[in-house]
Amino acid sequence: MLPLLSPADAFQKLREGKIRLVDIREPDEVISVRVPGAEVVPLSVIKWAPLPPADEKLPIVFTCHSGKRTSAQSDQLEKLAAGPAWQLDGGVSAWARAGLPVERGHQAMPIFRQIQIGAGSLVLLGLAGVFFWPPMIWLTALVGAGLVFAGLTGFCGFGLLLSAMPWNKK
Repeated sequence: MLPLLSPADAFQKLREGKIRLVDIREPDEVISVRVPGAEVVPLSVIKWAPLPPADEKLPIVFTCHSGKRTSAQSDQLEKLAAGPAWQLDGGVSAWARAGLPVERGHQAMPIFRQIQIGAGSLVLLGLAGVFFWPPMIWLTALVGAGLVFAGLTGFCGFGLLLSAMPWNKK
């Protein structure tokens, strides 16, 4: 388990160049709030990312939004650090609450939540539509099949469609 480092201590060490801060959140999360100087290496690709190993002069401090993901993946992150490493206590949200410097940007609602809202709405529409036109039940079946397909293959056509929408563009 990675030991905890407070946001204030991490800020001081980062400012002095004594640590590397590695943010493991996904890019759509980093867009909304980011710690200046943090390296972004999403947890979804960290196994394959070229993460230079930590050493005594420059240990790594891993962070996520609240500290839960970092804590849950602590053993894996410790192995990947290949040297001295900590986790930021409370994550980026604790850093921001402490009044430490952050960069803020515009973030659309995360794609995964948009997919949940869209798929759920289509299912409800299909079920309500059955009362007016019975073949509407197929809309519900199609959405269910699409979700199962996305879960099995990792390909989500609805997600690709939503990511191309204007509100998801920079």
